[in-house]
Amino acid sequence: MSPRDYYEVLGIKRNASEAEIKSAYRKLALKFHPDRNKENGAADKFKEASEAYSVLSDNEKRPRYDQFGHAGVGGGPGGGGVHVDLNDIFSQFGDMFAGGGGGGGSIFDTMFGGGAQRSQRNNTGRSMRASVDVSLTEVLHGVTRTLSMRRKESCSSCKGSGAAPGGTEEECAGCHGRGSVVHRQGFFASQIECPRCNGRGQTITKPCGTCRGSGLESKRTEIEIGIPAGIDDGSQMRVTGEGEAGSNGAPSGDLYVEVNIRQQDGFIRQGRDLYTEVDITWPQAVLGDKITVATLESEARMTVPAGTATGKVFRISGQGLPKLHGGNRGHLHVRIKVIVPKNLSRDEKNLVKDLHKIYKKKNK
Repeated sequence: MSPRDYYEVLGIKRNASEAEIKSAYRKLALKFHPDRNKENGAADKFKEASEAYSVLSDNEKRPRYDQFGHAGVGGGPGGGGVHVDLNDIFSQFGDMFAGGGGGGGSIFDTMFGGGAQRSQRNNTGRSMRASVDVSLTEVLHGVTRTLSMRRKESCSSCKGSGAAPGGTEEECAGCHGRGSVVHRQGFFASQIECPRCNGRGQTITKPCGTCRGSGLESKRTEIEIGIPAGIDDGSQMRVTGEGEAGSNGAPSGDLYVEVNIRQQDGFIRQGRDLYTEVDITWPQAVLGDKITVATLESEARMTVPAGTATGKVFRISGQGLPKLHGGNRGHLHVRIKVIVPKNLSRDEKNLVKDLHKIYKKKNK
């Protein structure tokens, strides 16, 4: 059975760039690598993709393949010969998950990042999460919160070096400074963190007694967080560098703070607008009146026209919440609720009856 077209194998066009070839192969290698994919045929597809990449990424082999097809890179005249066996894949591609051994590294070093660079990324401090509760009034003006939390910080005894006085760092004999080692099982291989140095690439001859060589110790600290006016409920704020400290000189993680807004009695929030409800008496609804409405800050005066029915909504401009990062405030929407009395005196009932007679006579 004749082999498939290499461009078809990688799913790319014949004029694909080197970057497109590398990207296509990377996706297939991740998908069909036998350590990841145990399905039948995955190893064959991985081998086929590796063979296609070995030809199309070669500046000498690719032109011959484009002109003569498989004969140009196989056993035919002018062919350079290409043969990929699963037992040879790691040696051909420079131990792709191992970071390679030469100065130039391997294709997987380039595409995935290996060796000391991978170790440095893994040493980045852990990000942390917290939450704060604020009121609608605090959303109106913005507020500052102080969070008390425990996190790993640079060791105060060794200043983060992990070494006690007189101790020194030496290149790890297990990974030779790379921070990772290759674990092989048959012809499959995977890269894991070096168990001897925990991915640091260095070992300490005399570890610090406080942090036991990690360079980090747990401390309680207070962090001041500024919460801006107009923030939405459930918003997440990122405070760069306020997570746990990184080891071996790596950067600290970040702190993610979720803002929860407490509903304030009498108000419902929708975006920048606030909604509230005000009770008025039946005579006020019939005759009209000027009433006082509570706002987030204090009070506002509002006119209720004569003949106002339950459910009528009025708007008080500029008494809502501000827009995040500046802008005009929203509005306060006031819904009227007419209270119908339940327990009337005899005189009150007689007055209502007389009024009812007038209505009946008027509407005949």
